[in-house]
Amino acid sequence: MFDANLSMLFTELPLLERPQAARAAGFDAVEIWWPFADAVPETREIEAFEAAIGDAGVRLVGLNFFAGDMPSGDRGLASWPGRETEFRTNVEVTAAIAARLGCRTLNALHGNFETTAQTVANYRFAADVAAEIGAQIVIEPLSGAPKYPIKTAHQAFELIDEIDRGNVKLLADLYHLATNGDDLDTLADHVDRIGHVQIADAPGRGEPGTGELDLFGHLAKLRANGYSGFVGAEYKPVTHSFAWRDNA
Repeated sequence: MFDANLSMLFTELPLLERPQAARAAGFDAVEIWWPFADAVPETREIEAFEAAIGDAGVRLVGLNFFAGDMPSGDRGLASWPGRETEFRTNVEVTAAIAARLGCRTLNALHGNFETTAQTVANYRFAADVAAEIGAQIVIEPLSGAPKYPIKTAHQAFELIDEIDRGNVKLLADLYHLATNGDDLDTLADHVDRIGHVQIADAPGRGEPGTGELDLFGHLAKLRANGYSGFVGAEYKPVTHSFAWRDNA
């Protein structure tokens, strides 16, 4: 089951038109980074986004928390000293959106700071709020962000162990992990700890078939070992074709 990442795909369109474009391209489900400029957007902005998802007839299966100024290099608030209140307020806003749209996977990017007791407390807060709506928190290793401390699945698992909440799992982005030199073959041994999977080919971060990764081989191993969740198509379009799905 593939879903379309609306922050990476259909970017030639305004945000609120992308859900319908995904539907027209054959996707029944979508995911998105935080779709607003602020941690606490205006009610009308939230209502417009929710309406766009509903009107398109797609299911929102993944939603990021507010991550700061992403174009400037910010990568999350969970570890950012002094922004604890902003992080927690955004957690509550995000969970409310997720509850209304039936989204059950929330991505809490760590941020560009070292993990502290406050970081762990923030993640526990997010996990407890998510649990109230039957959702999970996922932690994503990233590439291309030198200050970001979570780069491998092992580092994510160490943090997840410290958080000690049953609904906190790994977001296994095969592109980021491979780019950082992680061994994708070992992921199949940890399927019970994976909450979501994303794909892009490497190098280049284009669609499957534009790089050197055996993405479908790795996905087959994950599925053979019990992964049954969605796989997010989170890539920079090269051919603007979705023919790669025919080979999945």
